[in-house]
Amino acid sequence: MSPTITTSSEANGNVSAATARAAASAATAAQASGPQSVTLAKALNTALADSMQADSSVLVFGEDVGQLGGVFRITDGLTSRFGEQRCFDTPLAESGIVGMAVGMAMNGMRPVVEMQFDAFAYPAFQQIVSHVAKMHNRTKGALKLPMVIRVPYGGGIGGVEHHCDSSEAYYAHTAGLKVFTPATVADGYRMLREAIDSDDPVMFMEPKKLYWSKDMVDLDGLRSAHSANREAGTSSEGRAAVARSGTDATLIAYGPSVPTALAAAAAAAEEGRSLEVIDVRSIVPFDDETVCASVRKTGRAVVIAEAHSFASVSSEIVARVQERCFHHLAAPIRRVTGFDVPYPAPKLEHYYLPGVDRILDAVDDLQWED
Repeated sequence: MSPTITTSSEANGNVSAATARAAASAATAAQASGPQSVTLAKALNTALADSMQADSSVLVFGEDVGQLGGVFRITDGLTSRFGEQRCFDTPLAESGIVGMAVGMAMNGMRPVVEMQFDAFAYPAFQQIVSHVAKMHNRTKGALKLPMVIRVPYGGGIGGVEHHCDSSEAYYAHTAGLKVFTPATVADGYRMLREAIDSDDPVMFMEPKKLYWSKDMVDLDGLRSAHSANREAGTSSEGRAAVARSGTDATLIAYGPSVPTALAAAAAAAEEGRSLEVIDVRSIVPFDDETVCASVRKTGRAVVIAEAHSFASVSSEIVARVQERCFHHLAAPIRRVTGFDVPYPAPKLEHYYLPGVDRILDAVDDLQWED
């Protein structure tokens, strides 16, 4: 199909030119092979390119994802490499973007669409809930919907409202959707490849403040592992990870809150307290086994998330752990989350977001006998 589509004229004005240039530089810095310093932005870009190279039915489209390469440059270079037939810009109409992707997925394609910012996806919510999540069930399994909706989400970038929402609970609540959120560079590559391979629709929540985080990663090794897993029919889908081992209490986090949890665990270690950190990675499906094994071992838990606490993913995690680990708990489970208010102005976001001090205060409140 020819993308005879009106493109938007410029990137969102709330992201500075300097930020865009930094992302572009980060996305092209990695070398061809071997362990290298790679950003999450580069890992996601590489995952998209590798998926498009491996499968001609994979298409990428959304606002400014073509020649510009996306506001955060995650799609940088895809149009020049694969052509405007396979990576192209769309009108500023999120409902139309997702609706078109539904039709494509119903007809054998594997669309990957980008919602430019978390709150920009709300105009597409009716399409996501009524069609994306329900098509497979509505057709009694006759139609699969292999599509990925990429959503840059969360705060920490100094953005104004409508640019820093943590909207994962809306999608997690909607039966029929998978919800993934990577926190590491390697998981960014691994989980996006698996999301694109999935025959089910995936909401792929990308922590935008981690786009420029770096780690030493062997991209060739990740490619080989992905190929081997596909051959064997295995994957990391739906599995949490132990990001740091510990014995005294468990910090349960996902997406943008994982580095904060790790920083809190490192600070606690200096005070003689051993905290285990669990990276949930997959909100739906949820890995009860790994999470609960940790809590049964430590007997105490704190759940950390940027989103509001009321009726949230953190609420669900607390409920699931309490139901399964009640007799192993030495104290009530605590939560450290964003406050139940609209996202604040940039100068106030550091008060709103979970931080090391708030996490350590919650840990101190876990009814230690000493």
